[in-house]
Amino acid sequence: MDGRRRGPGGTTVGATDEIGWSAISARAHVNDIHATILRLMGLDHTRLTFLHGGRDERLTDVAGRVLTSLLA
Repeated sequence: MDGRRRGPGGTTVGATDEIGWSAISARAHVNDIHATILRLMGLDHTRLTFLHGGRDERLTDVAGRVLTSLLA
């Protein structure tokens, strides 16, 4: 099983500890979520930059990865 479960309002991916405080499987950083959203919008997160403080920066920094397990 891939850790995905269909819930009443959507899909659950991964698991948390018994009190829901921290993720124990399928952890994702906010940069990963941004990279996945940008992919769904048809944009390459590694090439999308914006000018901030006089230099080009990426929304996903250098660590974003597309969460292909969420895409079906």
